[in-house]
Amino acid sequence: MCGIVGYIGERTAQEVLLKGLSRLEYRGYDSAGVAILKDGRINAVKRQGKLSVLARELASNPLSGTMGIGHTRWATHGVPNDTNAHPHLDCSGKIAVVHNGIIENYLELKKYLKKKGHRFISDTDTETISHLIEDNYKGDLEAAVRKTTAILKGSYAIAAIHEKDSGRIVGARCDSPLIVGIGKGENFLASDVPAILDYTKEVIYLENHDIVTMTRSGVKITNGAGRVVKPKVSKVKWDISQAEKCGYRHFMLKEIFEQADVLQRILDERIRRGRIVFDELKLKESDLRCIKRIAIVACGTAYHAGLTGKYMIEEYARIPCWVDTSSEFRYRDPLVGEDTLVIIVSQSGETADSLAALREAKRRKAKTLGICNVLGSSIAREANGVIYTHAGPEIAVASTKAYTAQLAVFYLLTMYLASLRNTVKRSRLDSLVSQFKKLPSLMEDLLAEYKSDYNKIAAYAQEFKRYYHEKHNKSYFLYLGRNINYPNALEGALKLKEISYISAEGYPAGEMKHGPIALIDENPWVVCIATRSKTYDKMLSNIQEIKARGGIVIALVTEGDEEILHHSVNYLVELPAVEEFFSPLIVVIPLQLLAYYVALEFGYDIDQPRNLAKSVTVE
Repeated sequence: MCGIVGYIGERTAQEVLLKGLSRLEYRGYDSAGVAILKDGRINAVKRQGKLSVLARELASNPLSGTMGIGHTRWATHGVPNDTNAHPHLDCSGKIAVVHNGIIENYLELKKYLKKKGHRFISDTDTETISHLIEDNYKGDLEAAVRKTTAILKGSYAIAAIHEKDSGRIVGARCDSPLIVGIGKGENFLASDVPAILDYTKEVIYLENHDIVTMTRSGVKITNGAGRVVKPKVSKVKWDISQAEKCGYRHFMLKEIFEQADVLQRILDERIRRGRIVFDELKLKESDLRCIKRIAIVACGTAYHAGLTGKYMIEEYARIPCWVDTSSEFRYRDPLVGEDTLVIIVSQSGETADSLAALREAKRRKAKTLGICNVLGSSIAREANGVIYTHAGPEIAVASTKAYTAQLAVFYLLTMYLASLRNTVKRSRLDSLVSQFKKLPSLMEDLLAEYKSDYNKIAAYAQEFKRYYHEKHNKSYFLYLGRNINYPNALEGALKLKEISYISAEGYPAGEMKHGPIALIDENPWVVCIATRSKTYDKMLSNIQEIKARGGIVIALVTEGDEEILHHSVNYLVELPAVEEFFSPLIVVIPLQLLAYYVALEFGYDIDQPRNLAKSVTVE
């Protein structure tokens, strides 16, 4: 949530901050602001709305200066407006602060500060930080920030500047991401790597409770105990072009079409001479052989990937497995211990609930494995082992290629565990690896069918829009799947809800008669995942039950399926034939495209849907 950028150097700070914020707008976009120091004075401008509103204001009234901080907001405390936008100032206007996170004791601190005469103008928790720094400032901004963070409860990534400290920016982090970019004669702060890649690929990932002081010429980092630490400087391996649209109308569409390449990249890296390799895993093979149960913990789309992973692991690795939402895991006294592997799945590696679940699992002595996309993220650093998905930057809020990459890792992990534990014959594993290696080509061929805007799924979206308006906005979607594609029913429904705001629910198809069938009349559109599988005949029966009640069916079927033609489905989407085990990677593509084209028909902001942000770093 929220995006932070800081810059100190010789460039025009306004330009650097706006460009950085544009790369971070996926983290929040209800307001934005900058504070720039020039000639010993802080000038702050902030505006409600997307970054473009602020950019227009600064184009008309530019701020000069070569040092400043900026912020794009996802609201937690206080409605989106100019006043609640960041940066927040102290009483004198000499201190400016931007913040990502939630200060849980802000009301108590605010009450204390008001008694001391501090004047508050916003409804945010962040303004408390600027006044605390003012209260603690005795000529040293770093010392004031350190004293302030010592009494904060909650999560924060902070960047602060002071008029009297005109050559320094001070940052601090606790359970919210903050990185440092190292340049020549300039340095950067940011919530995420894309904000600074136009200028540097040399990055420091700050640890919890670190405080960083940046000048033009250098960076000093101290830990929670106040000791100076020598940080590890990492080299970012991907290019900024991966965070640009490259001719696509939306980031989401670009990322959908990148999925075949992402899958191929994962296979090239992880399969060597027919064997699966995880260079960074760290967990010992002997430990993995002794695992008696697995818990998969995740949120949102990553949770759906975890549900699919459960089917894989139990079928082939033969380890009992359950899946928890991260936000519930640590509150229900989970039964995990030394014989449990807890797998935490997170695209960003900074998801607050998932990070808390990881720490709870470690507290209970479980072995922990992170599956994440971002090098150096908190989950990657704190888990006992990590598998990077290497999906590249995902900018659209609605996740697509990260989901595919997570599924790919679960396939590989399943086969790796099955090999270690001798639960599957070598010949069968070799066959699975061989089939898996063919998936990128099949995926590429399928995506090629949808390169034009005038494709079958786009036409179905147009039909739905027409029907929706004819029914006076009463229509909605059900998504039904079975076995390993049941999680895809959940994922398809989530994608539609996220970006089109159409009511949609996913169900295991066998559960339809236990409640959801009551919703079936002439209004619902029902997406049925009916590819060839061990439950194919059962799925056909579900389709008949829907049609008998007037429902409108979009059926996802295996190419060449003639039997489905006898069941009067309204719309068909044909998919290449693959073994059921691997079908989720193919099935998810039309589900993503259907959500995209429905949202496009309704004219919604696909990459930045309302009320959402990409990286949920607050609880």
